[in-house]
Amino acid sequence: MLNEHTHEKLIEMKLFGMAASMKERLNRVDHQSLSVSELLGFIVDDEYLYRENRKLTARLKVAKFKERTACIENIDYTCARGLRKDQVLELAQARWIEAHQNLVITGPAGSGKSFLAQALGQQACRGGYTVHYLRLPSLLQQFMQARAQGTYAQLLKRLGKLSLLLIDDIGLSSITEAQTQDLLETLEERYGTGSTITTSQLPVSHWHEYLGGGRIADAILDRLIHNAHRIELSARESMRKTAASLPHGGQSGK
Repeated sequence: MLNEHTHEKLIEMKLFGMAASMKERLNRVDHQSLSVSELLGFIVDDEYLYRENRKLTARLKVAKFKERTACIENIDYTCARGLRKDQVLELAQARWIEAHQNLVITGPAGSGKSFLAQALGQQACRGGYTVHYLRLPSLLQQFMQARAQGTYAQLLKRLGKLSLLLIDDIGLSSITEAQTQDLLETLEERYGTGSTITTSQLPVSHWHEYLGGGRIADAILDRLIHNAHRIELSARESMRKTAASLPHGGQSGK
């Protein structure tokens, strides 16, 4: 009876991890010999893990990754595409995020740029960082809608608060001068306070021309490229084609 009352109080106090743990652990035969302090330690650890998992789930929901299987463990290093495992593992430590540095990933279509970016983004979520993924056309569309709704400043503020922003597919579609200004405002809002991962089929040397040249392009590149880590991928065959050829539609690790 005492255990039931305790369980009910834990639920009432929203200590759901402890409540589930207490009910499960008190009935385990291998726990009967544990001391009170040992059992309490396990139960508290379970509550902590429960809360951390909920936080991670919330961060992943905010991130809105397109590739659900994208994670560090699923990255494929067997395909010859210029991807160094030591560099990826170093980036996975997130010291560059702490330092508010950027990462630029370039390479042809199908070389795994987006998967790699999202794998590092998922790793950042695991580390407690706030992350959001979107393609450049989607970002520019959001700014157009924000202007129409009078929420432009709020959108900038929300993007500025993110620890890591992933901007995928730079250079796939044309960009207007007004849109380059929106991109600059985004980067300016985040400069010195957050990190950005960008992916593109275009070599970095072509970005200035793509952005229309001039001072706005200069400013964007200064904020994106200065002090940025770079990964330049190559691929003789699309990683998507490789994944499709695996038995039972398995993942190639992109």
